[in-house]
Amino acid sequence: MHDSSAHQLDFTFDEAPTRRVWPVSRLVEEVRALVEKQYLDVWVEGEISNLRPAPSGHVYFTLKDADAQLPVVLFRRQSVLLRFRPEDGLHVLVRGRASVYAQRGQLQLVAETMEPVGAGSLQLAFEQLRDRLKAEGLFDAERKQPLPAFPRTVGIITSPTGAVIRDFLNIVKRRHAGLNVMLYPVAVQGESAAAEIATAIEDLNRSAQVDVIVVARGGGSLEDLAAFNSERVARAIAASQLPLVSAVGHETDFTIADFVADLRAPTPSAAAELITAAQYGVAERLAQNDLRLERAMRYQLLQAQQRVASLHAERAEWRMTAQLEQLGQRLDDARLRLEGEVAEDLRARAGRVQELEAAVLRHDPRRMLAATRERLTVARHRLDRAWERVAHEARTRAHAAEVRLDALSPLAVLDRGYALVQGADGAVIRSATQLAPGDSVTTRLRDGAFSSQVLETHATVPAAHKRSRKK
Repeated sequence: MHDSSAHQLDFTFDEAPTRRVWPVSRLVEEVRALVEKQYLDVWVEGEISNLRPAPSGHVYFTLKDADAQLPVVLFRRQSVLLRFRPEDGLHVLVRGRASVYAQRGQLQLVAETMEPVGAGSLQLAFEQLRDRLKAEGLFDAERKQPLPAFPRTVGIITSPTGAVIRDFLNIVKRRHAGLNVMLYPVAVQGESAAAEIATAIEDLNRSAQVDVIVVARGGGSLEDLAAFNSERVARAIAASQLPLVSAVGHETDFTIADFVADLRAPTPSAAAELITAAQYGVAERLAQNDLRLERAMRYQLLQAQQRVASLHAERAEWRMTAQLEQLGQRLDDARLRLEGEVAEDLRARAGRVQELEAAVLRHDPRRMLAATRERLTVARHRLDRAWERVAHEARTRAHAAEVRLDALSPLAVLDRGYALVQGADGAVIRSATQLAPGDSVTTRLRDGAFSSQVLETHATVPAAHKRSRKK
């Protein structure tokens, strides 16, 4: 026993494992690499809870079932591709890769795609948007606009190549040939369809060229009708100031556009019938009245024939002549009234033509050019007269200044016989006290000058000083 224990102790000491110390970040990184390699593409089913959309566009939530939960991150580039809005409690199927968030040492699923379980994403998106817009009041009957009874122009937003526009035009031509149809061509499916349809609605509202708008396309799957279930198209329809009819798909198809529009037509053909209903009804009533009037005339004629047959031949001839004379007189009266109305209408039209001619002449470029030339000639004459007046005034002021300058010039004094005496330094000699015998001076006369030398000076008392002394 003793030998066995000693042997066991020796064995334990010799085979002791070497200790390896892991930095936390290194161990987490190793685990993350193993997890991502092993679970690179997985599908996980569960219920969404603790949904937290971030301002960056990323979406964070927890996927859970009855026994466990798993953090999930759906980055912005994938979240914008979702066709429905994730909500807490929604049962979903998520595809992605398992990873470890190193900052928390936490296992998480980096989602790539997500779809609801039990309902398609398009159907769920449809239901979510429908409920949200309904809560905002966009489906309320109070905000619906009535269609104009007798529109002059209808704007139809649809594909220019489909059967929809052909059927629409055929029905309009048959029921109301005078109705103008303006086609705004758009894509009715695909990624750009929603933006094109919304822009078309806004453009037709700004154009003020149509009285009612029809948004139309044929039937299709939920994917085909996705543009008409978009929020952008729904809000463009809600903002329309013109009455708008939604005619999308078949009678059993319903879209968000149908709920927001002022009127939903089961089909594009039905939309054409609804828009032309009033005009078609008037035409139908007129046709019925024509038929009734024709029947009444035949009845009256038949009765008249019977009465004539029962009368004596002479009396019948007399009464027939009297009736023909009355009818002839009434015909003359009607002709006179018609001629008067035609003449009045012609006068009114002639007056309108004259007004239009006058308006055209008022806007005739030749007349406008002649008027501009005339105004330019008058302006040129006014400018020439103003320039002459300014030049004359300038010459007058210059002459006056010249006269004043001549009057004030010391040279003008020389013309009257006086002389100007200057010292050797050029200074003007005003007093004899400025000179001394032997100084050189220059005397300037009207027509020249001469130099001289002072021999002697004599000071005199000015008259003003003499008068002051006498006082």
